[in-house]
Amino acid sequence: MALQIYNTLGRKKQRFEPIDPSNVRMYVCGPTVYDFAHIGNARPVVVFDVVFRLLRWIYGEDHVTYARNITDVEDKIIDAAKAKGESIEDVTTRTTQAYHDDMAALGALPPSVEPRATDHIAQMISITEQLIEKGHAYAAEGHVLFNVPSMADYGALSGRNRDDMVAGARVEVAPYKKDPADFVLWKPSSETQPGWDSPWGRGRPGWHIECSAMSEEHLGKTFDIHGGGLDLTFPHHENELAQSSCAHGVPFVNYWMHNGYVVVNGEKMSKSLGNFFTVRQLRDEGLSGEAMRLTLLSAHYRQPLDFTREKVAESKSQLDRLYGALRTVEGIAPSGLEPPAALVAALEDDVNTPLALAALHEVGTALNKAAHAEARDETLLARLKGELLAGGRLLGLLEGDPESWFQGDAGDDDAAEIEGLILARAEARKARDFAKADQVRDQLDAMGIVLEDGAGGTTWRRK
Repeated sequence: MALQIYNTLGRKKQRFEPIDPSNVRMYVCGPTVYDFAHIGNARPVVVFDVVFRLLRWIYGEDHVTYARNITDVEDKIIDAAKAKGESIEDVTTRTTQAYHDDMAALGALPPSVEPRATDHIAQMISITEQLIEKGHAYAAEGHVLFNVPSMADYGALSGRNRDDMVAGARVEVAPYKKDPADFVLWKPSSETQPGWDSPWGRGRPGWHIECSAMSEEHLGKTFDIHGGGLDLTFPHHENELAQSSCAHGVPFVNYWMHNGYVVVNGEKMSKSLGNFFTVRQLRDEGLSGEAMRLTLLSAHYRQPLDFTREKVAESKSQLDRLYGALRTVEGIAPSGLEPPAALVAALEDDVNTPLALAALHEVGTALNKAAHAEARDETLLARLKGELLAGGRLLGLLEGDPESWFQGDAGDDDAAEIEGLILARAEARKARDFAKADQVRDQLDAMGIVLEDGAGGTTWRRK
């Protein structure tokens, strides 16, 4: 089947028809780099990483451009630098690296291009000048504001009426605004704030204009897909749409995709409730990045996702079974390397990851069963292994080595100690000294090591 995408602007699933199949273009809003990314920030990264992988599989790896920006000028960054006694550059450099490390741990591919806001100030000024020239923006008291009443269909993306929009945006009451809904394109900077020269004096951009400038620079005035979290629909994406379409007089984006919220035990994440956690925090607790990724894919991307440590533990158990199936056929080369048809069909139906995961598990179960059959069919095993690996690759799963998955970061010394104890247990069992064998097993268990006895010998994994 052809790829179907739920388009937020059209309020329905639509067949995806790229502007140029030789260069499919997608933009996703990236982080404002002032602190560690929390698990809610991670969901769109994982969701649109799967979209990126799917588009590359359909159109070819060299025919998809994925842009995800870094917002490195924003008032939250200024406040964080001041609170920590650091320079803005130190905050943004350190936090950007942490973001890259955490997202890589979740198995996310790097985007094709990662523009930084501070490298696109000239483009932001240019769009702002065009909006003023066309009557969609005005300068006032060192600010430049978008004139919302100048756009007849403002609000079409979010579907909000005017009163809802004003309330939802927590609009700043300012005497220089012509209309309460008008929003900032450019604002003045003090001597202690970052700023750039402009026709309206030294200042810095508003948040919304940044993405309009970066997407145009790297993807063109009109491109295929714009993604992000549901919370960005209004005001951020609504304002991006207004700026870009009014500046250029052409459609901005053909398909808008938004992922649902992340909740914890049914409640919105909140530091005051004690259920707020970052990817870095969970990694430091020893939780697997791949298990977190599987958890983030366990619900359909447009639905809310209840994220708990218990669900991550269940995801790890699922991955144990899948990697276990691969471990049984390590000596067999995969054939075909085509993902299961059911998995592809699920992803082509508005990125239905729960259904795709079900298809992946079916292949894993079939592989495990075939691997333990009395008469092993190596042709079948090679095909099933190829399907499991290819399906996992589309989802960003099962890309590690099975032994490394089970044995974790064991160094040579640790591995040698564990293997030595396993050998001692085997010798004790051979000598029918079962008390000593049990003692060694208990020692390994205390070390967090689980033994699995099979026809081919004893293997081990970390709990």
